[in-house]
Formats: sequence, C-alpha cells, structure tokens
Amino acid sequence: MTPKNCSLGLFSETDILLLFVCLFFPAYGFSQEPFYKGKTVTMVRAGPSGDTGDMRVRALIPILQKYIPGNPTIVPEFMPGGGGRKAVNYIYKVARPDGLTIGNVGSGFASSAVLGEPGVQYDIDKLIYLGSGNSRTSYVFLSRSEAGLDTLEKLRTASGVRIGAQSVGHTIYNAGRLFAWLIDLKDPRFVTGYAGQEIDLALMSGEVDARANITDSVVERTPDWIEKGRVHFHALLEIPKGFRLRHPSFDRLPALDTFAKTELQRKVLAMFRNFRLIGSPYILPPSTPKERVEILEEAMRKSFKDPEFTASMRKFTGADASPLMPEEQAMAIKEIPRDPLVIDLYKKLAGSGSLPPR
Repeated sequence: MTPKNCSLGLFSETDILLLFVCLFFPAYGFSQEPFYKGKTVTMVRAGPSGDTGDMRVRALIPILQKYIPGNPTIVPEFMPGGGGRKAVNYIYKVARPDGLTIGNVGSGFASSAVLGEPGVQYDIDKLIYLGSGNSRTSYVFLSRSEAGLDTLEKLRTASGVRIGAQSVGHTIYNAGRLFAWLIDLKDPRFVTGYAGQEIDLALMSGEVDARANITDSVVERTPDWIEKGRVHFHALLEIPKGFRLRHPSFDRLPALDTFAKTELQRKVLAMFRNFRLIGSPYILPPSTPKERVEILEEAMRKSFKDPEFTASMRKFTGADASPLMPEEQAMAIKEIPRDPLVIDLYKKLAGSGSLPPR
C-alpha cells in the first residue's frame, strides 16, 4: 500500500520507468554519438604520392573507415623527406594528440633512431603503434641490362657501379648498401635524391646502373623490365628469412645470407631484417587519449582481418597482405637489437661514407 505522503499519482508509469532508467542506467538514458562521427582523420604519409607506401595506404583507408565507429573521412597528406624522419618528427612533436592524425612511415624511421642519425627528434619507444598491413617482404638487387653486368662475377669486378636511392637512411638506400657490401662490389657509388619511381627512370636513362627494390614493386610497377629483359637480377634479401615472392624471375636467385661469411656480418644482416620486420607502421603521437587509441587499435585489427583488405592490397600493390597487429608491432620495436658493436658497424653501412671493409 502506497503511503499517503507519496505523490506517485502525479507521474505515469512510463515517467517512473524513464526516471529509473536514467538514474540507474545513464548510458541508455543519454546516448552519445561516436567521437569520430563527422570528423576528418588526416593520414600523414612519409613519402610521395604514387609510391608503394602510398598504394598500401590507399588499400587500407576505405576498410579502416568502415571499422572506426562514426565512419570518419580519412584524407592522405604527403610529407616526404629525411628517410621518413620529417613525417615522424611531425607526428611526435607537432601533431595534436587527439586521435585525428595518424602517421604512416617506412621502417627506416626505426633504424634512424636506433643508430642515432641526425634529424631524429622522436623516441621510438614513446610513439604509439597501430600495426602494419605489411611485414613480410623481399628485396632484390638489380642492374640495367645495358650496363652488361649479367653475372655476379661481372658485377663484382666492375668498378664504381652507380647505385640509385632516395636518401641516406632510407630503407631502400640501406638495402642497396647492404647488398653492395655483402656481394663485395668494387668502389660502388651511391647516388641519392630520387623518389622511388624517379630511380626507375634514372636507371633506364643510364643515370644510375643499379638499385635495390622491393620485389613486389618490380613486378607490379615495372613488369616490362622482366618481359623485355631490361634488367638483370642478382640476389634477394628475404624478410623473414626464407620468404620470397613467388615469381620465376626470383626463384633461383641466391639469398643475401649466403654472402655473409662472419658472425658479425650475419648479425648486421639480422639487424636490418629486424628493422624491416616492423613493416610500414601506422603511428599516433604520444599522449593520445587511451580511449581513442583503443578505438583505432580495434579498428586496425578488424581491418587487417577483413578479406576485403586482402583483396584491396592485392589490387593496389600486387602483393599479399601480411599484417602485423598493434601489440605485435610494439613488441617488434622493443626487440630491435641494440648491441653497440653491431650498431657501430650498421651505422657505417647506413651512413654516407665509404662502405666498411668486409
């Protein structure tokens, strides 16, 4: 029986039910729109438009938009320079840590930091990692056919082979230096300052004689090199060890590991391999709010597992997706070797001076 001083008669049963819900289940009483609804997320790509990294980002964006609650617009912004350092410096020091700016960089940013290269203004252990759509790959060392270096012996005896690359510290530059060092080229010259596709043009025009490149890029971007015999392939750098793109042009090439004769050489090769295994990370500024980090991490996980992403990667890059999840990528960064002796030798290899003696 209701006490006489309670005036519940002033309220309907519906009113009382709504009051009860609002008091004890506020999430149901006041629905909130997702943070990202109506927002624009800027994807800062550490490279030029049209390169392999750009194609990987293009493959991801529509899938990622689908899985971020609120379905924000994602727009790319290109910030090449310094082997990725310019973009990472921007993410680390300038970009607002609000979850609306995501960086995408090549793995060279990690080697630049570990090796203490100039221009690094970021701490790789403080950046927030969202994973990568690619982690396995292979690099090939090739020369233009007109140079006449069709065998390893001719390549080794030729003096002053000009090797094209983007910039000192760029992953392609480091790969080219590692190939030249372990194959034991005679006084190679490294010509930098190109974008990725510009190296291809320089190679065909005779400005440079050779280059290192990702095997997927060769097959997808310059198939005529293979069809018309415009280049000679010499060796492969497999990441992880034993992985290579299935293609007749690469099946019989020697792995670069076979050229490493000492334990120190093998450790240096392993360091490069570890650097590259982190893939092309998607990163956030330090201090990004935890709840927004978790939203983006989960969206990345779902995107990488979506069959549509696998098809998109194949369409845009010609390669299979090989995702590295956010937690795996953070661990890969943590486990990069930091042995002073190996670092010292690797720094010489990744620097601008002459190659160290073998």
